[in-house]
Amino acid sequence: MWLVAGLGNPGDKYAYNWHNLGFLAVEMLADKHNITLDRTKFNGVYGKGKIGGEDVIILKPSTYMNNSGESVAPAASFFKIDPSHVIIVYDDIDIAVGSIRVRAKGSAGTHNGMKSVIKFMGTQEFPRVRIGSGPVPEKWNLIDYVLADIPKDQRETVYHSFEDAVKAIEEYIGENG
Repeated sequence: MWLVAGLGNPGDKYAYNWHNLGFLAVEMLADKHNITLDRTKFNGVYGKGKIGGEDVIILKPSTYMNNSGESVAPAASFFKIDPSHVIIVYDDIDIAVGSIRVRAKGSAGTHNGMKSVIKFMGTQEFPRVRIGSGPVPEKWNLIDYVLADIPKDQRETVYHSFEDAVKAIEEYIGENG
């Protein structure tokens, strides 16, 4: 069994912010695989389904970004999912818009949502899909930027990065199931 958690902030105010790329990507993954995110538990909303024959839970924490671990860790524990089968999907300002990176493990870098997940999971030995949201434009501070809506002229590029993220998640599950 796999847990795929997209990180973001709850509420309409944040729906299309850079910091919600994880939410948006896992929504696309859920739609593609007909997984309805309609169950509430673990400080989040989730759904169950299959990807490539593997049982998968897709989770969107209802906590704010910086407390994401308070949702991810209890879900992984409840379903007895090994950290190696917990994929975290999130925005990364150190990666250019339109690009993604997949890693089997690693540090949180400057990402507070990932710091929370690592803290509550008690390990950084879990895979992650990082979706590019950077670089932060000159004269912007980091917080204002990640909480800003994705500009219209970049939405198509970002959409394609979601497609790449979905494909990467499918391949990762297929190769490591």
